[in-house]
Amino acid sequence: MSTAKGGGAAGEGNGGAASGNGKRSRAGSGGTSGARSGAPVVPVTGPPAAPLTAGRIGLYVLLLLAGVLVAGAGTLVQAAWFPGGLALALGGVIGLFYGGAKATGTSAGVLVPGAAWLVTVFLLLGNVRPEGDFLFGAGLGSYVFLLGGIAVAVICATAMQLRPAGLRPGRVGG
Repeated sequence: MSTAKGGGAAGEGNGGAASGNGKRSRAGSGGTSGARSGAPVVPVTGPPAAPLTAGRIGLYVLLLLAGVLVAGAGTLVQAAWFPGGLALALGGVIGLFYGGAKATGTSAGVLVPGAAWLVTVFLLLGNVRPEGDFLFGAGLGSYVFLLGGIAVAVICATAMQLRPAGLRPGRVGG
């Protein structure tokens, strides 16, 4: 009689193949397949919001004014000396956006001068006056300056958000 019960128990010893279901069982897995037990799962979030202090607000105001100045200077310089002026204007835009990101440590350091640059270039300097005056010519340099400035702002803002923040250095996997 014990042989009938023992036959099933003996079949379970080689992975449960004799039990008829064809599945192997893992000893001590606790019902979880592939998940580590004991380690809490912590979602990775963005960097914590920086507190708004008087110094930080002053820095944002300076970045806003610098965005307006770089937009005005770049508009005039990019057409004056075509290849070198365009490179100088885009270099100023890159320096402003990257410097704003590094100075503040937040993506707002790119967004504030980027918004000021965008509004200045497209709304204030891009309008045609009734007299026919226009700061942007129909050349390739104007379009490269306009689209290049937007691309630089997007790249700097995206790169600022992709940086890992708050991660502790240590061994990978445990």
